[in-house]
Amino acid sequence: MRKIFNLSFLLLSIVVFSQTNRFFYDYKFISDSTDKSALTSEVMLLDIDKNGSNYYSQQKFVVDSTAKADLEKQLKSSPNNISIHRKDKPGMVSYKVTKQYPDFKTYLFTGISSDSYKIEEDQKPEWKILPVKQKVGEYNAQKATTNFGGREWTAWFSTDLPFQDGPYKFYGLPGLIVKIEDKTGSHSMTLVGNKNIQTSLNKEIDLPQGIQLYGMGGKDIEINEKQFKKVWKSHVNDPTKNMREMMSKSSETNKVIFKTRTADGREISDPNQVFREMEKKAKEGFKKNNNPIEPDLYQ
Repeated sequence: MRKIFNLSFLLLSIVVFSQTNRFFYDYKFISDSTDKSALTSEVMLLDIDKNGSNYYSQQKFVVDSTAKADLEKQLKSSPNNISIHRKDKPGMVSYKVTKQYPDFKTYLFTGISSDSYKIEEDQKPEWKILPVKQKVGEYNAQKATTNFGGREWTAWFSTDLPFQDGPYKFYGLPGLIVKIEDKTGSHSMTLVGNKNIQTSLNKEIDLPQGIQLYGMGGKDIEINEKQFKKVWKSHVNDPTKNMREMMSKSSETNKVIFKTRTADGREISDPNQVFREMEKKAKEGFKKNNNPIEPDLYQ
């Protein structure tokens, strides 16, 4: 007698965890150079493991995680009808910086409209180490200076922490940078805490063909600084171009709905009204956010 066996295979999702040193920085900055009294503060995370480091906004990480969970839910229930809610304040700092050990290859990840860009840094911070020492929080620190990204910086590093790394694109000192500030006083990052954590690899979301959402799946566009400057200039001239192109690809079987809120709190979904509101907000943002941490990149 012939026996037939039905075999069921269970696909297991393997999550890879790694030990990470997480450092918390208080990032204080002035976005509008014409209003130096408007000082903003945001908690930034510097995660360091054996392979390198990641520097990003804690607030944006939380908001993006919530948005990703909502998007994944929509894709499961109705993959051809996605409602995109515009978040006005997902954190002021939207970029991320990664460094790869041991050569400290550095990348800036940032978005323009719905596109994600990966920009390789080709300049290494050149430091002048000074004999001046002082305490920064609980750490013994030493002074160093550098010119980078169109600003003059003063850093304090501590050999109490055995990492030649630091916030943003800064690294290369014989200890962790525990404080750094530019000459104008409009950008400063100060270490305020640290802990060891277990981190896991994040899986990107598989979006429908033709749909791009900054920070929520899709491949980063790798470009150099010269190319990025050209893209940025085009975006400033036409802030909603990418979203209009995405909307033009919308169909009954693959529908995209944009929503946003007006200044008085009304939610709007009519595409023409949404794009007008987004363009208005974008241009207002360009005027107010005229003092980036790396001005050379946006000239």
